[in-house]
Amino acid sequence: MFLCGIEIKFSTFSMRNVELTFNDLPQVVAELRDEVSGMKVALLDLQKGQIKQQKTERIRRTMNVEEAAVYLRMPLNTLYMKLQKGEVPGTKPGKRWLLFNDELDKWLEVKRKNAVPLTSEEENEAILTSHSHKPKKREW
Repeated sequence: MFLCGIEIKFSTFSMRNVELTFNDLPQVVAELRDEVSGMKVALLDLQKGQIKQQKTERIRRTMNVEEAAVYLRMPLNTLYMKLQKGEVPGTKPGKRWLLFNDELDKWLEVKRKNAVPLTSEEENEAILTSHSHKPKKREW
């Protein structure tokens, strides 16, 4: 049997209807152990392949304005206007604008109207850092 390009062999005992005895138990357990370890190796290989694919997707990539407009799903004229005002991170080494996908992702995160929900510990820390002095008793 093939699973994601990896061949999996079934044991001889699972392929035929044989009544197992107590004496067959060590051999059956050894075959099961081999099958499980083979499946574990196959799964780890698949996971490594997915991690490598995710890392290659995160590579910093330059884009021109047209590509960035498609990436941001923003009209081209609006993007030019925001670039000229300095609202969108970009650089203009010559006549053309260059933008980086990771900088655009960070810019989008900062400009969110609905912030990512904080955990209770993060909320408490934000409250404590926002108050620099202890309130007076009469203000309680």
